[in-house]
Amino acid sequence: MADRRRIWLTGASSGIGAQMAEALLVSGARLALSARTLEPLKALSDRYPGQVLLVPGDLTDSVQVREIGKRIAQAWGALDTVILNAGTCEYVDARQFDAALVERVVRTNLLASSYCLESALPLLRAGSQPHLVGVVSSVTYWPLPRAGAYGASKAGLRYLLESLRIDLAQENIDVTLVSPGFVDTPLTENNDFPMPMRWSAQKAAQHICQRLEKRPLEIAFPAPFIAILRLLANLPKRLQVALGKRLARTSDGKPS
Repeated sequence: MADRRRIWLTGASSGIGAQMAEALLVSGARLALSARTLEPLKALSDRYPGQVLLVPGDLTDSVQVREIGKRIAQAWGALDTVILNAGTCEYVDARQFDAALVERVVRTNLLASSYCLESALPLLRAGSQPHLVGVVSSVTYWPLPRAGAYGASKAGLRYLLESLRIDLAQENIDVTLVSPGFVDTPLTENNDFPMPMRWSAQKAAQHICQRLEKRPLEIAFPAPFIAILRLLANLPKRLQVALGKRLARTSDGKPS
C-alpha cells in the first residue's frame, strides 16, 4: 500500500479490521476509521497522530453514513481506497425460522455496504488510482448449515461488487474481493463447531494488506481451505446436500 493513501476502513474496532488498521497506519497511510464503538478508534488516533480521521457511526443508518461521507470530503476531499469490512453473523435455526434475524444480518452486511458505496464512490472518483475493496466470505462458495442469513448477505455483497467491477472499469476504479476462511475474531469466538485451518486476525490482516497493492480480483485464504470449498462447489447438487447433511445439527443441537 502506497504511503499516505487516503483510506476509509469500516469495521475497524476489532478483528480483522482492527489489525488491518494497525498495519496500514504503520505503512504511513491515512485512515478514516468507522465503527460503532469509538474507544478502539480513538486509541489508534492517539498512537498515530495526524494519520487518523475518526468517523464513527452506525453504518446501517443511511443518514449517518452520508454524514460520514461529508466529513471525509471536508477533511480530505477524496479517497484513494475504500475497504468495506464491517459485518456481522447470526445463525439460522430452521425449526424456528426468524425473518428478523435475516433482516438484521442483511442490513449490516449488504445494505450498510450499499450505503457506504453511495458515499464512497464520488470520493473515489476524485482520488488517485482508486481502489474499492469488499470483505465477503468463503462461505459463499459452498452452502453450510445454519449459515443461510450470513451466506445470503455475503453472496449478495459478492454479486454487487462483481457487477460494480464491470461498471467501474471504464472509470479505472479497481475492485478487489476478500474471501476469508475461519479467522479468530469476536464474531467467531463463540462458534461451537470446528473451524479448520483457522487463522489469527493479525495473520489474516497481514495477508490482505500485503496483497492489496497488486490489486488482485480476489484475495481468498487459506489456500488449501479455499481449494476444498471450490472442489465441493463443483460436485453434483445431490452429493453437496448429502455432505451438508453430515454437518447439520440434530434436534438435540449436536452434529449429525
